[in-house]
Amino acid sequence: MTFTVTRRRAAAAALTAALLVPLAACSSNDDTDKGASGSTSSGSAGTAPKANLTVLAAASLTDVFKTAGAAYEKSHPGTKLTFSFAGSQELVAQVSQGSPADVLVTADTKSMDKVKAETSTPAVIAKNRLVIATGKGNPFKVDELKDLADTKLKVVLAAPEVPAGKYSKKILDAQKITVKPVSQEPNVRAVLSKVELGEADAGLVYKTDAESAEGKVDAVEIPDAQNAVASYPAATLKDSKNAEAAAAFVAWLSSPEGQKILQDAGFQKP
Repeated sequence: MTFTVTRRRAAAAALTAALLVPLAACSSNDDTDKGASGSTSSGSAGTAPKANLTVLAAASLTDVFKTAGAAYEKSHPGTKLTFSFAGSQELVAQVSQGSPADVLVTADTKSMDKVKAETSTPAVIAKNRLVIATGKGNPFKVDELKDLADTKLKVVLAAPEVPAGKYSKKILDAQKITVKPVSQEPNVRAVLSKVELGEADAGLVYKTDAESAEGKVDAVEIPDAQNAVASYPAATLKDSKNAEAAAAFVAWLSSPEGQKILQDAGFQKP
């Protein structure tokens, strides 16, 4: 039994290592709000202990967290952030399998709830909404959700187990719109990539994803009454060997500096 668990944890650690995105290389994107993080640390410069932190974050945070991480490292000398970006369901699986990490940030509270025994009390740091991403110039004249039911369109969606996929299903079902996607992707960035490369005519992505690809795709707004709100909870992992430093980073994400970076990238207030 011990051998099996050890092998499982070793495999999980290897998976995490393969997905890690070193910040330095990048800097030479129906939920109910959760309570505040259990930490009282402000995360201000000089108060947070120095540490190397591994942050597991939803794929839609890829761009904004690279920016946020660079800002945090600058104001916290001696702290290094390494990010692993993936679909929230993949991140939750890594945590469940014992992958070594310090912070978890998902694109929905339900994913975070699955590992609540492994985390501190999460704090929602941002919100998001869906848009319809189309090719540049919107060549197929997609104007609203019901247009996605056109069988002539190649539509791509996030897989049902992915937060973006769950939100997509929710809003399509609410409008009684049947869409037959040509593919279902493991994370929302893969959906965006399909549209950007012309492999799909349209797809449902977060507003911030479409903004990150400005000039490459067009975004068709979805009315709030037909849309879903995505909440992003952040929490420290109980097995973190850098608990205080991890809590400081999570707290900083809710600080004025952290919030400005998130909102400048198109995320909404928590």
